[in-house]
Parts: sequence; C-alpha cells; structure tokens
Amino acid sequence: MSIERIVEQALQDGYLTPAMEAEVGRICNTASELSIEEYMSLDRLMGALLTGEVVVLPRKQFINVMEELVLSEAIARVAEIEATSDRTLDVGDIAAYALNRLPPLYATTEEGANFQRSRAKEELQDLIAQKVDEAIARSLDRPEFFPERQVLGKSSQGDVLSGLSKMLEAIAPSYEPHPNSQNK
Repeated sequence: MSIERIVEQALQDGYLTPAMEAEVGRICNTASELSIEEYMSLDRLMGALLTGEVVVLPRKQFINVMEELVLSEAIARVAEIEATSDRTLDVGDIAAYALNRLPPLYATTEEGANFQRSRAKEELQDLIAQKVDEAIARSLDRPEFFPERQVLGKSSQGDVLSGLSKMLEAIAPSYEPHPNSQNK
C-alpha cells in the first residue's frame, strides 16, 4: 500500500493500525529518497498524529498464555537435545509448529493470565509436551529447506513516530518534536 493511501485511510478513519504503522515505518526505513508527494503525505500524517486527529492503536492489549507455556517447554526440551547431541534446533520453528496444533489461551489481565496458566498446567500440560515432542521429531527428520529464508524480527517492524522523526530530522535539522508526542 502506498504512503499516500495509508495517510488518506488514517485521516478518514482517525486511527493508524499496527499494520499501517509498520508499513509507514518500512517505507521510512527503506526508502532512499522520498518523492515530494510522499514527503507531504508523511508531513500530513505527522501533523495529524501530533494534533490527535489520528491516533495510533495499541499494538497488543492481550496475551496468549499458550505461547509462553509452549516456548518454555520447547526451550527446555531443545536444551536437553542440544546438550547430548551435535544437533542444533530452531526453537521458534518448534514453538510455531506446536502452537499451530494447540488451543490459544488469551488473557487481558494478569489475573486472567494466571487463571489460564493454572488451567493449562492442570488440563493441557501433557498435550503441550506431546505437541512440542512432535515438533522436535519433525524438525529432526527435516532436511534444511530454504536456507535463504529470513527470520521474522524487529528489523521488519518499525515505530512510525521514530521513523517519521528520523526522516524529519534528516530533512529539517532544527525540527523539535511536540512535547505531547508519544515518540520517546
């Protein structure tokens, strides 16, 4: 999606979704030179963000407790295997495989997360261990496919305000962020 389209959508809706924010950040971080139209769109977006005409929606207001339970199990099992063999396993691949075969356990509060953890340990611990073991077995039996693949990570996501500020600082060195901006 073009920056102009993102800005128009944000101005129309009054908010910037995490996906839109990531795309703006990607554009700001990867564009070697922005067109005047793109710069003007980013300037409009920055103004709308600073005045509150457009707000950035929170990235995440909930957690999936199953992710932490599976990750803990996967890390422990992989550590055992790597300590006793010359194999190296990808914990992320193993966790993703297992998570795709387990029910999510979402919570929006710490109390809810504690409830979900307790419930999972009582009712789902054996199933979690089984799915992690299946993931490990699959990983051990799999040849190295697609060595050019890239891990999802922080470099593929950008903070829109930080990206915009950096761009504006490069273009206008005397730019000072508004005191109420969320850019920290």
